[in-house]
Amino acid sequence: MRTDAVVISAAAAWLPPRSEAPAGSDASADDPGYTSLTVSDGPSAPEMAVLAASTALERAGWDGAELDLVLHAWSYYQGHDFWSPAHYIADQLGAHAAQPIGIQQMCNGGAAALQTAATHLLADPSTARVLVTTADRFCPPGFDRWNSDLGVAYGDGASAVLVSRADLAGTATGTTGGAALGDTGGAALGGSGAQLRLISMSSVSAPSLEGMHRGNDTFSPAARMNVPTVDARRTKRAYLRRHGSSGYRAAERERVETLLRLALAEAELPRGTRPRCVVLPRVHRAPLESVFVPIVVDVTGAEPIDFGRETGHLGAGDLTAGIADLLESKILAPGETALVLSTGAGFTWSCAALTAHAA
Repeated sequence: MRTDAVVISAAAAWLPPRSEAPAGSDASADDPGYTSLTVSDGPSAPEMAVLAASTALERAGWDGAELDLVLHAWSYYQGHDFWSPAHYIADQLGAHAAQPIGIQQMCNGGAAALQTAATHLLADPSTARVLVTTADRFCPPGFDRWNSDLGVAYGDGASAVLVSRADLAGTATGTTGGAALGDTGGAALGGSGAQLRLISMSSVSAPSLEGMHRGNDTFSPAARMNVPTVDARRTKRAYLRRHGSSGYRAAERERVETLLRLALAEAELPRGTRPRCVVLPRVHRAPLESVFVPIVVDVTGAEPIDFGRETGHLGAGDLTAGIADLLESKILAPGETALVLSTGAGFTWSCAALTAHAA
């Protein structure tokens, strides 16, 4: 999906100040490759989203009342059983004229929300300013951040991205700058909103793999009636015993390669150029080294960058927090392009192509 009329006006992440090392975890024997996971002892997931969004709005010079659309994505429990976190976030930010929408696509939710934001901006002239947020808190008793899943361990945190059309970018009045990811707000663009252009959003899926998170379980009438704690290891192992592991591995490699080739085609980079870097999803070291990194190097020739070793996987927020990290690190020179990857259960893989503003 070509989206070069869309710009990122600000991006921010909020991570809790406490982190947890892998020492003593069962996952340490699997060498997950994380030095720590971020842990929220207080703010709920939606409250973290408000913190990230407040920082992004301040950096862009926007007011919550100016937002036309608020898209919130998550992969795990948001603090209430029968409730809309997107409406809570909009209310807390004063976005009372905005339409709040929840995006539930598991850990690819942030990518799906950003793609949805771009679609609204391109299709609806009345939509001018969009906020995308993600937030997840993977805490007991329902979740074991180190041991509830295979191939990934989970950190708490939130992200926010402000999106607008390029023809409206000059109306913002914020300042360039931003705190380091994990402080009060991640990274932010200058107020012009024109320093980073979202040139394409690409996605591929493999719905035949949805059973990896269902296993042999029957459908239940309420959450966690089958087991008291989320246990994707159990369902994945049940699926792999039934289907074998070779099909999943082949599908993952094929889809990631297809995604990257599609992203390059949709980004329409000038002939003879390649992306400056590819930001990896925040999964275990093993899938990064066996699947993502080799395919990234082979298909794109770009440098793979891993921002996730000190945070863990951020649920729905890997791609959007990756954008915040990309901006804060100032990796891109004017005119250079980065690809940012995301993956989520189901399965879906997505890639955002972003080009730094050429002064």
